[in-house]
Amino acid sequence: MRTATIQRDTKETQIYGKLRIEGKGIYKISTGIRFFDHMLELFTKHGGFDLEIKAKGDLDVDQHHTVEDVGIVLGQLFAKALGDRKGINRAGYFLLPMDETLAVCAVDLGGRPALVYKDRVKVVLVGDLQTELVEDFFGGFVAHAGANLHAKIMYGRSNHHKIEGIFKCFARAMKYACSKDARLKDQLPSTKGLL
Repeated sequence: MRTATIQRDTKETQIYGKLRIEGKGIYKISTGIRFFDHMLELFTKHGGFDLEIKAKGDLDVDQHHTVEDVGIVLGQLFAKALGDRKGINRAGYFLLPMDETLAVCAVDLGGRPALVYKDRVKVVLVGDLQTELVEDFFGGFVAHAGANLHAKIMYGRSNHHKIEGIFKCFARAMKYACSKDARLKDQLPSTKGLL
């Protein structure tokens, strides 16, 4: 089973994370930001992962450090759990309707970080989450997972649905990218021979 555990402590945040890629959608999430917790719960359930995140951050200053650092930890967890990445599909994409909203995500776990993010969110807060920080979360993730991620809302009305759609879509794309192809189990998914 591909698993990882990480404790990341800085002067701004203390974050414990535990991941099982071949999970059952079981989550235990606590970041101090309830809407953010909900998005991570959705990610876990729709990806079929098991995820535990316990984050304590300087929320009295701002949410930025907590949200970005959770992204960093999630990226580190996937990088560690994927190991040498032999036999994985490497890339995955998904198109997801969330009521009136349509989200698309494509991910490549090829070792190079890149993010293209367009959520069309037009409000400062959804629930208790500062919406501009969602991009910072994904930025932290791609930098530490070694992933390309393109996440976009094609259209939609509800800002809640836009963010939720992206997290669910991201989960489904990651589920496929992390999954293994039995025919290629001993091969790296690259003609370079290196990721």
